[in-house]
Amino acid sequence: MVLGRAGPTGKAVTMTETMFPIGGDLPVHRLGFGAMRLARGTFTGPVRDPEMGLAVLRRAVELGADHIDTAAFYRHEGVAANDLIRKALHPYPDGLVIATKVGPLQDERGLLSRQARPDQLRALVEENLTGLGLDRLDLVYLRVGAMAGPGGESIADRFSVLAELRDEGLIRHLGVSNVDAAQLAEARAIAPVAAVQNAFHVQDRGSAALLEECAAAGIAFVPFFPLGGGHAPIDQARLAGVAARRRATTAQVALAWLLAASPAILAIPGTGSVAHLEENMAAAGLRLTDEDLAELGG
Repeated sequence: MVLGRAGPTGKAVTMTETMFPIGGDLPVHRLGFGAMRLARGTFTGPVRDPEMGLAVLRRAVELGADHIDTAAFYRHEGVAANDLIRKALHPYPDGLVIATKVGPLQDERGLLSRQARPDQLRALVEENLTGLGLDRLDLVYLRVGAMAGPGGESIADRFSVLAELRDEGLIRHLGVSNVDAAQLAEARAIAPVAAVQNAFHVQDRGSAALLEECAAAGIAFVPFFPLGGGHAPIDQARLAGVAARRRATTAQVALAWLLAASPAILAIPGTGSVAHLEENMAAAGLRLTDEDLAELGG
């Protein structure tokens, strides 16, 4: 699923397409920005300075990020990612695609331990419209499973509600997140699916078969936790050799591996630091060789 050519050393250099058309009509660069860490750095961490969040967002767009992934539940102690996106970037530049997700509900600890019922989804979509200052959302994922892994439940009733909102013009494209193959098929039988967002990174390849299916169907595959995080952190030592050889950071190697893994992958690393953002965005120019990929396990 990668393209190759001979590099200046004579070795095969992995080449990836730099753009992907979400839904066939929203072309974005394959390295974007995830807004989850704007309000706080971890699920239980302290609130972050909103001024830093504004600076990160503006710098992300300056560096070419035209795909921002967010959610109304990315908030903590009065700091909300959607509010920061609107304040930093509205009126939005032409070509900027903002994706959001609905489904999880926060408990009193701020954790996404519950799921919205079908009759609650319209209000959640409208909350995102208001928070982002939009009349229509570019891409809305149905995030399934709360804190659990994919599979084990029907998503038809909830996805049908989002399909109705799409028909009303409130949503342009639909996606699903944290799903297995059966749930993706269930959604596609109801309405077109433009993107799938599942856990996936260099050491967590449990969704590899689903990635192949998405690539074959022209569906964007957007890994959450592209640099680890969650419950499957990346072993940095495994990346260190390639990073040293390429004079890159381990985070840049992890992102470059994702972009090399499939032309359908859109990476959305998130951060609340301008310096970390610049490091992540520089990964778009890192090309891994066959030797690098073999060392990382393919």
